Amino acid sequence: MPASPSTLASAPPAPGTAAAPSASGGRRSRRSRLHALDGLRLLAALMVCLYHYAGRGGTVSESWHQTPAHVFPTLSQMATYGCLGVQFFFVISGFVICMSSWGRTLGDFFRSRVARLYPAYWVALVLVTGAALVLPAVVHAVRPDEFLVNLTMLQQPMGAPRVLGVCWTLWVEVRFYALFALFVVVRGVTYRRVVLFCSVWTLAAVLCNTSDNELLKQLVMPDYAPFFIGGLALYLIHRFGSDLLLWGIVAVSWLLGQSNATRGLWHAGAHGDFVRHPYVILLIVTVAFASVAAVALGWTSRANWPWLATAGALTYPFYLVHEHLGWFVIRVLHRGLGLPAWPTLAATVLGMLLLAWLMHRFVEKPFGPRLKRALKRSRTSEISTQFTLPKDGKGIG
Repeated sequence: MPASPSTLASAPPAPGTAAAPSASGGRRSRRSRLHALDGLRLLAALMVCLYHYAGRGGTVSESWHQTPAHVFPTLSQMATYGCLGVQFFFVISGFVICMSSWGRTLGDFFRSRVARLYPAYWVALVLVTGAALVLPAVVHAVRPDEFLVNLTMLQQPMGAPRVLGVCWTLWVEVRFYALFALFVVVRGVTYRRVVLFCSVWTLAAVLCNTSDNELLKQLVMPDYAPFFIGGLALYLIHRFGSDLLLWGIVAVSWLLGQSNATRGLWHAGAHGDFVRHPYVILLIVTVAFASVAAVALGWTSRANWPWLATAGALTYPFYLVHEHLGWFVIRVLHRGLGLPAWPTLAATVLGMLLLAWLMHRFVEKPFGPRLKRALKRSRTSEISTQFTLPKDGKGIG
């Protein structure tokens, strides 16, 4: 899922000013926010949003009272490719996680991820569950035990129903965080360790496709690994400047990623309302890599408009709530109140963005930092208790 906008606050300088790669990492003369990356994150979220509202059938067809292909004949043909916003997110996530973890301890990394992901996620669970109780035709309410498992964000491996349809991508993100933390962050993030991690993960992902071991596939994530790896390498290019090795990692990641996306989303001989063309899939995956590469190379440095920071801050809560609550709003406005399709679509998207702003303002901003401090304070208190000397000044034991 999408990475924290707050982590963008520690971006390195343009590649041309970076020091050469070293085991200890490059020098950064100034910290600046990569506003363009914020904008790309919201763009990816809007792609997924349009896919859920106009690019698929199922529950959304029930909300519109007919298939979106009939409601939006032209838009639906484009919206069906919006699911590739997820792969776009993963490239961005690789870039941002590498950037935000540089110079941090494993504990810092863990606290930042927990404080970033969970407060808005818990509120989204409550909101969607509440909507399910009000209008079960849109979202079916889960049992109390299933809701409680969803609070952990581990409902998929537990085999429990998902309250949030989009949370499968969060499970992918969590596994990426775990791999990167265990193999890179635990020893300190450096150029060489990230390159080695990218190389080994790429090889493991390719070999994993020849195995029928489901546990191995869950750990290695061969379908999504190339997108994260490409983002990691692009951050190294941003931090240290271009070199053939890093661009080679990006190129291999793009080649494998477009293959995975095409095989997963295109089916020869398919027909109907929502059919994808393999060339368009290739184009969108290429644009995703190229857009983050433009940020890495500093080509977007002039895109420093403050509103992009706000756009990035809204992305995560918007991504969490837009699907099911959006279907709820569409059903009420279009079928209940008779509002025409295009105004309903616009009002729903804007309504979800407003809700995302409220969640960011009143949930993420106050409670994220508090949760992070509480996690750090509990650990500091434990260490302090262990090493406090007795009043007589003698050491313990």
